[in-house]
Amino acid sequence: MRQKLAVLVAFVSLAIPALVFAKADICKLTIKGADIKTPIEVTDFRNFKDVDLNVWAGPGVEINGKERTEGFILDWSQTVTERPKGLQRYEVSFYAKFPDEKLVYVVLYEYDPATERGYIYLPGRGDDWYGLNMGTIAHGVQGHYEGHWYRALSRWDRVARPLIESARPMASSPGLH
Repeated sequence: MRQKLAVLVAFVSLAIPALVFAKADICKLTIKGADIKTPIEVTDFRNFKDVDLNVWAGPGVEINGKERTEGFILDWSQTVTERPKGLQRYEVSFYAKFPDEKLVYVVLYEYDPATERGYIYLPGRGDDWYGLNMGTIAHGVQGHYEGHWYRALSRWDRVARPLIESARPMASSPGLH
């Protein structure tokens, strides 16, 4: 009986935060990278009007019994097995308000100026941020989508790239156009 009660308490303690998180809006995002002296912090999302910043969108989310296949900042259908080497990597963190601001999801972002394509990595098992992300949402069955690179949506690239360019020191700017 005690074991069943412990399992029930554990389940409820994991399920309730997920339900609460799903109702929170993203209130801040930050972008960090080795070539950015001070992390970029965004709290005014006017430039993001065409970008879905909802980390609770996409696979793993059902609406009226139908799984979503779109949403967030990446193209879920375009898994990337090979991408150019040597791209600058950025850590993009998403915060929501519950009522206090809380870090809820982190992805990695790379941009290739030669092809004008961006890539998003959802941390997988053993990666930094995997536990946090899975505590917020598992995309697909048992986090099927985590641990893979995807093509970033062009509308994300159009907003993120200028933010990163403007935060980089002039001496290292030639890499992004």
